[in-house]
Amino acid sequence: MILQLAFVLTAIIIGARLGGIGLGVMGGVGLAILTFVFGLQPTAPPIDVMLMIAAVISAASCMQAAGGLDYMVKLAEHLLRKNPSHVTLLSPLVTYLFTFVAGTGHVAYSVLPVIAEVATETKIRPERPLGIAVIASQQAITASPISAATVALLGLLAGFDITLFDILKITIPATIVGVLVGALFSMKVGKELVEDPEYQKRLKEGLFNSKKVEIQDVKNKRSAMLSVIIFILATAFIVLFGSFEGMRPSFLIDGEIITLGMSSIIEIVMLSAGAPIPLLGPAKCRHYPDSDPDGRYQGNAGFCIPGRDASCHRHLRYRLDGRYFSSGEYGTAYFLY
Repeated sequence: MILQLAFVLTAIIIGARLGGIGLGVMGGVGLAILTFVFGLQPTAPPIDVMLMIAAVISAASCMQAAGGLDYMVKLAEHLLRKNPSHVTLLSPLVTYLFTFVAGTGHVAYSVLPVIAEVATETKIRPERPLGIAVIASQQAITASPISAATVALLGLLAGFDITLFDILKITIPATIVGVLVGALFSMKVGKELVEDPEYQKRLKEGLFNSKKVEIQDVKNKRSAMLSVIIFILATAFIVLFGSFEGMRPSFLIDGEIITLGMSSIIEIVMLSAGAPIPLLGPAKCRHYPDSDPDGRYQGNAGFCIPGRDASCHRHLRYRLDGRYFSSGEYGTAYFLY
């Protein structure tokens, strides 16, 4: 068993180093070794979980294309700059909310430069709000009703009469309390900047970049706002369907009443939520690199995903080759690792 674990961990580490689609194919190598070398029987792939994740990504992609994430980043920037002295407490709440709504911690990357700048301007060690903000964004994954972790857990507990609301009433309070306690402790991490000799030395040497982080205004605020509202409403409907079984459709099959499962509910609701977003506003759901006039790369399918810099309208696309392309700079690839 130790040898099997070693092969699995090796495949994961190599896949993580490759990044992108490399993690998936190395997972296949690990599965092949366990099956053909050690003779272990593979289980059925979690198709329902995969389809639920794809549905959530599709809805989030439409929200991103409509400027919804840019709008959320702009609101977060306004809140932090209005209350700079409380940046250590507000930052984790902002990133927690981002992840809770979107279902992925990657959306929090866009607001991290703002957090660092506000903290530095207020003479607060940036590591205090940044550290707990990143932790909060990951904690919210276990509390988000549409995250892959929650969806997978709901699928595992399907036969134990445990609803989505049963999971959320534990994970949400637990993670929020943990994040707040962590934020309070973070306020005492390290020396104050005015007392830190290394900071004062670098400040005198002019090693700090004085360039300000500029978050551009959303071009179509109405469309962006509607996309966020639609996405939040879809999440609320999923929570309701998961909490009250009587709200779900039932079917009479072979004399037995079968209630529609939560996996199908999540897939239907999230795909339906993504549909009206491009219809109500100028969402670019077929946005391709500007320097690809002949459309050679349009056949390489992918999802629009939240980028690391949502403020500058660089809609990033995830390609099947595992690379992130910027619509403004074709040929520049951004890797996860």
